Amino acid sequence: MANKRIVLSSDHSALELRAAVAAHVTSLGWEVVDIGPTSTESTHYPTHGQAAAERVVSGECALGIIICGTGQGIMMAANKVAGIRCGVCSDTFSARMIRQHNDANMLSMGARVIGVGLALDIVEAFLSAEFEGGRHATRVAMIEPTA
Repeated sequence: MANKRIVLSSDHSALELRAAVAAHVTSLGWEVVDIGPTSTESTHYPTHGQAAAERVVSGECALGIIICGTGQGIMMAANKVAGIRCGVCSDTFSARMIRQHNDANMLSMGARVIGVGLALDIVEAFLSAEFEGGRHATRVAMIEPTA
């Protein structure tokens, strides 16, 4: 992957996990574009999911990682942006499969669901996997939004 930029965002519930993910992703050779927030003051996860998704579809970043309390809400917000395929993962197998079979370009995690160690393993599984194409490309085309 030529573009080694990854966007990170979260809501207020995931500042610590996002910081740990940012450090880990950087150690793996990625350039992190962290778009916040920086305060524990309550914030709206849809705003952060959409902002990260827009950085991915624009091509500014190759991939995105987003985090909220469960990972579900921020993932739903990101998936509303045409061209985004984001999955919420709480295990490494799913993180690998959403890249290999679904050509996911964003990963979502729940800061209140998993711990830091597992989150870093999930991130590594997501980033090290590549889309397999073939029969999976047909299926990915079937889930693309229609006009």
